[in-house]
Amino acid sequence: MTGGAPGGPQEAEVVVVGAGQAGLSAAWHLRRLGLVPGTDAVVLDRGPAPGGAWQFRWEALRLDDAHKVDDLPGMREIGLSFATADGDRPARDVVREYYDRYERAFDLRVRRPVEVTAVREAGDGRLRVETDRGALLTRALVNASGTWARPFRPYFAGAADFRGVQVSTPQYRSARDFAGLRVAVVGGGTSATGFLHELEGVAASTVWVTRRPVRFTDDPGAGVEAVRRADEAARAGRPLPSISSGTGLPATPRNLAAVERGLLVARPMFAAVEPDGLRWADGAFEPVDAIIWATGFRAELTHLAPLGLREPGGGVRVEQGRSVRDPRVFLAGYGPQASTIGANRAGRTVARQVVEYLRGAPAAA
Repeated sequence: MTGGAPGGPQEAEVVVVGAGQAGLSAAWHLRRLGLVPGTDAVVLDRGPAPGGAWQFRWEALRLDDAHKVDDLPGMREIGLSFATADGDRPARDVVREYYDRYERAFDLRVRRPVEVTAVREAGDGRLRVETDRGALLTRALVNASGTWARPFRPYFAGAADFRGVQVSTPQYRSARDFAGLRVAVVGGGTSATGFLHELEGVAASTVWVTRRPVRFTDDPGAGVEAVRRADEAARAGRPLPSISSGTGLPATPRNLAAVERGLLVARPMFAAVEPDGLRWADGAFEPVDAIIWATGFRAELTHLAPLGLREPGGGVRVEQGRSVRDPRVFLAGYGPQASTIGANRAGRTVARQVVEYLRGAPAAA
């Protein structure tokens, strides 16, 4: 990173916000295309350690329990692959270790912990990236901030008056915290099923509630339609649909056995939350002591608000990973790129576009 005026903001050709899968993939490809890490291409990450959002996941989660985690580009060159990782270790520890070794091997020079608070016009054709550790001026920005910091919790009448415990996915730590409690798990993704597995035999009882009927599948192509819908929404600037709603849940022997014994049998969504439980539209009532909201996430884009990228429908128009409203802003791991495979492809696509843009864009005034 080059210095600006004495005492002023530092400068870089491109700033990458986030060092999860999409951010590291973009950084690797930018390096491969000739941008020097830490000087031309600066990666900022708010996490205290490598690992992206994985470092914050609960201890019991294993790689085999999650959606497939794809290798980062170049990972096998340094003798690493998630396909051969130790499945008995916590996923957060494996990913943290592998990402740390990856960053070091390719000298990506990630700066952390750095919180990006706002991205604004600099007034000279560049962007001003404001952080809790000072500001940077950049000609291009790759936003790979992910979704972990923005869990979505739907509104339900009475939720504020519930007397029990309510947590969202990022707040979940261990089934031990719910020992002896009657627990409702809300949501139809892999996090929800993971929580139910862990709570079995620890919680007094569990009830699973989903907005849509649950579908277990072993079809490797099940996500194609979900990715198409996400891409369509991103191009139109609409709020992004849930990827997991189109992919279904993995039909693993463990999940299918849990269906047979009644653990993974979902009830339709309730109508209201009452102080001591859940009320359905037909009058049925389920007493619960805790609610785990495994209801998904929204893209973390609040720091981009000063640029006015959002459309009237609430989304950001993105085509091939690039903002339609501001050609200096690229979004990696957004919408159809949110899966691990998509994040890797996005890194390559975005890096190539960034380099093309830098070669054709005028220098700062």
